[in-house]
Amino acid sequence: MTAQLTHWVAAHGVLAVFALMAVDAVLPVGGELVMLFAGALAAGAIAGHHGPSLAAVVAAGTLGYLAGSLGGWALGHTGGHALVERHGRWLHLGPERFARAERWFGRYGSAFVLFGRLTPLVRSFVSIPAGVLEYPLGPYTLLSALASLVWCLAFGISGYALGSHWDAVHHAFRYADYAALVVLVGVVATLLVRRRGIAA
Repeated sequence: MTAQLTHWVAAHGVLAVFALMAVDAVLPVGGELVMLFAGALAAGAIAGHHGPSLAAVVAAGTLGYLAGSLGGWALGHTGGHALVERHGRWLHLGPERFARAERWFGRYGSAFVLFGRLTPLVRSFVSIPAGVLEYPLGPYTLLSALASLVWCLAFGISGYALGSHWDAVHHAFRYADYAALVVLVGVVATLLVRRRGIAA
């Protein structure tokens, strides 16, 4: 999978970055890998390939992810709960995962859209639930655009700075993803405990 993604980005440049990041907004296809490699490509660190500028890479990733986010929202808004019930497993959005997203939307609202977009293993499961739960499109678009820009800047610049060493860092992110999830669960648990303490 990694080899295929990097081949597409090397061969098609910003078009591949746009398309892959659009898909990553709905299905987890490795957005961090795409932006890291694209950043390295922009730095001229990939032998045999002359890449686009870093600004073009970041713009393509940001706009692609935003386009995918809006597409996912529209899909969820149009299909509703029936979409999740009938086709959720094909979208990596089974009943338990959707119920979890619904709880997080109910408790954190806009904060979940923003920080969920920046959290590995969670960011690809915001779009469709947001549409199904009829989260307002205006704030959703703004928050998704902001989070997408931050994400693409961070990974694009990292890939650019790392150059030919981007791949070693990508492997390290496999562990960072799980560490970030543990931290997220800890933060949510702390907020819940504090809220219950205040209510008592």
